[in-house]
Amino acid sequence: MTTRDRLGTIANPWSARVAVVQIPETGLHRDIEADEATRKTLAKIAGLRDIESARASFDLTPGRHDSVHVRGRVSARVGQTCVVSLDPIENDIVEDIDFLFVPEDRVQAFAAAIDDDADDQPGRHIPNAPEPIVNGVIDLGRLATDVLFLGIDPYPRKPDAVFVPPSSAVDPEDHPFAALKALKIASNPSRRKKPGRG
Repeated sequence: MTTRDRLGTIANPWSARVAVVQIPETGLHRDIEADEATRKTLAKIAGLRDIESARASFDLTPGRHDSVHVRGRVSARVGQTCVVSLDPIENDIVEDIDFLFVPEDRVQAFAAAIDDDADDQPGRHIPNAPEPIVNGVIDLGRLATDVLFLGIDPYPRKPDAVFVPPSSAVDPEDHPFAALKALKIASNPSRRKKPGRG
């Protein structure tokens, strides 16, 4: 699944485009950081209370057949709500990046080659399917957004938060057969004794 597929049709506010033709043979290093307006929009999209910081570092290395190897790291501090106590908490996200980008029209061929390697060499680490280079450009902001969203804890919890179920007094009449017992008593009125003969 590509970065575009995972983010779906959401408009991405964090963009840092790099033209592949401008990447030197020795490689390119890029650092990016989301500004306040971008962080607010990202937080809204991700359903977070806020994003205090979001930055990423990338090393792009050109490879064979117009491919580009992108390595790096995304780090962020996000505001969430503890699922147990409902208190506000801050979580740090640090995710490594290791992707191969290839021209859009070669993604299928590269993916098939990776599958063949997996079949021929079981047990060997096989990389993920390649990401597409769209119109000769790699959007590092889009990639950072995808990796950031995947790193968010869906069930954030404070380290000392403990779930305590609500306490209630045990009623001896509160059991599954209480209604059946009440029905039986109502249908058999007090088993009155027959009046004695005089």
